[in-house]
Amino acid sequence: MGFLGAADTVTGSRYLIRHGTHRTLVDCGMFQGYKVLRARNRAPFPVSPSSVDAVVLTHAHLDHSGYLPALVRDGFRGPIYCSQGSAELCRIMLPDSAHLLEEEARHAARGGWSKHPIPRPLYTVDDAAAALDRLRPIDFHEPVELAPDTAFELAPAGHILGASCVSFTVGGTTVTFTGDLGRPDDPLMRPPEPLGPTDVLVTESTYGDRAHSPENPEIHLGDVIRRVTKRGGVVLIPAFAVGRTETILLHLSRLRERGEIPPVPVFVNSPMAVSVIDVYRRFPAEHRLDSSELDRIYDLPSLVRSVDDSKLLNLRGGPMVIISASGMLTGGRVLHHLTAYGSDPANAVVLTGFQAGGTRGAALAAGARSLRIFGRDVPIRAEVVLLDSLSAHADADEVLAWMRSTPRAPRAVYVTHGEPTAADTLRARIERELGWPARVPEHLESVALA
Repeated sequence: MGFLGAADTVTGSRYLIRHGTHRTLVDCGMFQGYKVLRARNRAPFPVSPSSVDAVVLTHAHLDHSGYLPALVRDGFRGPIYCSQGSAELCRIMLPDSAHLLEEEARHAARGGWSKHPIPRPLYTVDDAAAALDRLRPIDFHEPVELAPDTAFELAPAGHILGASCVSFTVGGTTVTFTGDLGRPDDPLMRPPEPLGPTDVLVTESTYGDRAHSPENPEIHLGDVIRRVTKRGGVVLIPAFAVGRTETILLHLSRLRERGEIPPVPVFVNSPMAVSVIDVYRRFPAEHRLDSSELDRIYDLPSLVRSVDDSKLLNLRGGPMVIISASGMLTGGRVLHHLTAYGSDPANAVVLTGFQAGGTRGAALAAGARSLRIFGRDVPIRAEVVLLDSLSAHADADEVLAWMRSTPRAPRAVYVTHGEPTAADTLRARIERELGWPARVPEHLESVALA
């Protein structure tokens, strides 16, 4: 098994399983954050894409799926297996990602802020369409045989719609990948299924060195909305279009229903988030919301679709709430809103989850008061609020509790998908509290499964 990504960082999930002549790639994510990591997206893939026989996707977030269009463009011709929900979301997210990449390249060319004379996107909308043609949606717990002695099935992982843990049987050895593990008490998604028996476990460690705040995020969010809108300010909430936006709308709708926040306008400015609405309606078994609550959360905001309407928001002023992607300020329409409203101390920027190192969100969380956006330095004088209790990732205690649900101890645990401190802290707790052998693999390292 090879660790082609997420071995020294929290992004770029890519794992390669080799058995005989068959090669299966588990996840095919984009690297995000530090420039040295983002440069890996432009480097040749560690193995020839044409040599990969199949891809199995844990879920649709771009750090797990976002490199698929490039993989297909560069020669991959096999099936891409994923859950039904992940397939639906990929059909929204991958074209959106390609559109943003193309738009960013055009913007860089016009503004002259790229170091490349002709800025080119990592992939195009046509590349994304070709990748979507290779999707093979399957049901949870539907066994799939990839080759002799190589099979897998998916189990619900919580986190977002369609998110899966993947359990492989490879030559008599069972290998389980957590993907991104959800929380047992997430207000939106149902909890992950218990961990079944496995010989080898590959676990995420996004929050491996911390526990989520026990405070009710609705209370904190309500305080921010009341405080900022009372002074006529804009509450800007960067949020991933899938999962985080719906969770924020859920809390805002409940606050509004109880009369705990004023009736200020709420705008969702993310074309992808608008498209996701119907997906939640089609998969009611995966989340906790009934149809009436779904109606309430989507009746609350004004949904911004066009570029012109997005630009008008920057002229409108407060009081209002804007929810816009991306959640770590790596791109998207939220950057235009941050440029427009970030310099005014009457406004607030609310960071609602994990911010990977090297992203603008991480810089802001660490106290930066100037961000490089579209080739220029933008001053940030707005209030910055951290709300990590809204995260859809299990924290360290929750990951360990989930691991304890297995009927027997694995013989090896590999701790991935975390910043170095988080991964190593979780490794130490697994060894100390569970008594299981655990280690943090290195980027591009290979290990024997047998």
